[in-house]
Amino acid sequence: MSVPSTLKIGPFAVDPPVVLAPMAGITNVAFRQLCRQYGAGLYVCEMITARALVERDAMTMHMITFDEGESPRSMQLYGVDPRNVGEATRMIVDENLADHMDMNFGCPVPKVTRKGGGAALPYKRELFRQIVRAAVRNAGDMPVTVKFRIGIDDDHLTYLDAGRIAQDEGAQAVALHARTASQRYSGRADWTAIARLKEAVTSIPVLGNGDIFSAQDALDMVAETGCDGVVVGRGCLGRPWLFRDLQAAFRGEPIPDGPSLGEVADVLRRHAQLLAAHDGEHKGLRDLRKHMAWYWHGFPVGGDTRRAFAMVSSLQELDDLIGTLDRSVPFPENAEGPRGRQGSSAKVVLPEGWLDDPEDATVPSGADVMHSGG
Repeated sequence: MSVPSTLKIGPFAVDPPVVLAPMAGITNVAFRQLCRQYGAGLYVCEMITARALVERDAMTMHMITFDEGESPRSMQLYGVDPRNVGEATRMIVDENLADHMDMNFGCPVPKVTRKGGGAALPYKRELFRQIVRAAVRNAGDMPVTVKFRIGIDDDHLTYLDAGRIAQDEGAQAVALHARTASQRYSGRADWTAIARLKEAVTSIPVLGNGDIFSAQDALDMVAETGCDGVVVGRGCLGRPWLFRDLQAAFRGEPIPDGPSLGEVADVLRRHAQLLAAHDGEHKGLRDLRKHMAWYWHGFPVGGDTRRAFAMVSSLQELDDLIGTLDRSVPFPENAEGPRGRQGSSAKVVLPEGWLDDPEDATVPSGADVMHSGG
């Protein structure tokens, strides 16, 4: 198969052409640092809301922490009001808070879509255009990229218009999560939509997202769609070494064997150490708990041990539990495949009258939330 040449986003070469998707509560500085140890690429922080950034919300300012060696520093911005987005973008540039900005138009969470945000917003073509324009015009030399879904549901597809508008307004790349908002994370991603977007958007890179759970999945997506790179989300949960596998795959090298149980335990321990450095030991270890089931996925770790890991509260307690594991257990075949939230499809919650006029650029009342992180 033909492997894409080095992906360029503005001045930044992304080699291999792999982007870590921003995930709420996951892609903090600790997890990004862990993933970066396994290969190059672009690693995006958790979603930041424009209003919270402008108002210097303390939690938001903590969330935009970047590691000293992290380059480019990539931030995802969420906003529904073009004025807030423009002001936040100016702040990012003036205060040198990031080197690249991604825009979130893909979130399917009801608390976001009911205010017209996330995956609901591209339906309002003029408002979408104004938001992207506000970001690009205030970004200066900082590249702006745009991520969105296929549409609200099968009857309201928005991705081709969104791609063309983003391209026309000066975005440096677009990424498509090949599901509708109503699908959330259920079912299969429709990779044929990525191919259609690639045909419609011709002057900037098109990235594909959805159902990349292995290095082979990434190669298959590129081969089937012609996309310029891939965005990896749930596939790396509890498996940051996926970026090592992706690097090998895109270089045409053999994909390494999966790690033993002992090696996974060492990765988990490193993750704990990084989280403790970022948030303090108590909060960091509490945050680590949600990752436990992903790390042990497929391994013969007993129920009592799993429960103990899921309640860990200190590095010493974690070390004691790791000491009970059989480090020699090889990586099991059933540790591959889907992971993370899937759920089921559901009707998308929208503001009253949202579907009446796609050209209406009115900002919904109370749309710009203060809470970062999705």
